[in-house]
Amino acid sequence: MKASKLSLLALSVSLAMILSFVESQIPAMVAIPGVKVGLANIVVVFALYKLGWKHAAVISLTRVFLVGLLFGNGISILYSFTGAIVSFAAMLLLKKARVFSTMAVSVAGGVLHNLGQIAMACVIMGTDVLRYYAPFLILSGTLAGIAIGVLAAIMIRRIDVNA
Repeated sequence: MKASKLSLLALSVSLAMILSFVESQIPAMVAIPGVKVGLANIVVVFALYKLGWKHAAVISLTRVFLVGLLFGNGISILYSFTGAIVSFAAMLLLKKARVFSTMAVSVAGGVLHNLGQIAMACVIMGTDVLRYYAPFLILSGTLAGIAIGVLAAIMIRRIDVNA
């Protein structure tokens, strides 16, 4: 791997981590636990379109692991990994279909991240009662996905990573 590509990946992971930290400092705007915008996904969606799926996956998973180590715990890492893997798989499939907009790809990622985390929580807690959270988290994932998708689309149009 060229030094310039490695540097770009490191900067991308760093930016995603910073956005995760910044988001953790913003007070919750709704009374529903787990509702977040997912600012770090701007970097992941951008990377998916500009750097390729392998680099985007590395950025996403590395960020989840490092943020979990720094600011979370083993359970939060497990929830985040589950959400990130399900989300990334969906975004990759929709992007490869070449019929969905960046916003649609981002919305799918936001919604499925939340659903992946709910599924993992149900498994860990041995109950399916958390499924009642799903409608609220689908709505929040959709709204956040729209915002992230719009921002990522602007960045994709305006930033040339080969310059």
